[in-house]
Amino acid sequence: MAAIRVLGGEHMSYILNDQGRLLGFTRMDAALQGQDLPTESEAEAIARDFLAEAAPDLLATLEKHWIAPHDETFRVTDGARSDVITVTGMKVKMRNTADGRWFWVIVGSDRKVMTFERNIVWATFKGRRQTEKWLHDSWLQEQGDTVTSR
Repeated sequence: MAAIRVLGGEHMSYILNDQGRLLGFTRMDAALQGQDLPTESEAEAIARDFLAEAAPDLLATLEKHWIAPHDETFRVTDGARSDVITVTGMKVKMRNTADGRWFWVIVGSDRKVMTFERNIVWATFKGRRQTEKWLHDSWLQEQGDTVTSR
């Protein structure tokens, strides 16, 4: 896996499995900050359209659980100035009824997909995520990952 970014900053990243299936995608863009969010119905329609294109196998077995605002924070650097900002999207959280795994689509204020993650497993006794967080800088840092660029 190669990243073209600095951990903690703006980036667009994606993960594919060995067969080329999209496992996750995220787009951390400062331009998404401070704008009006899509409505729940807009977010759900955008999420379903995205799934039809990027993960059609999930459409037939999805069970919607909830839709709500979701915040992501990252650092933006402009010359010598560096600020931590928060962007908010509408998270459409769903479950795959075929295997019990979770997936979600977060729709940004620009009405485009900001994040997609699939195959998420939660440890019910711990109430926390069991599966890797490949798209999350904090998880990568915990693993001792450093940025690679090409």
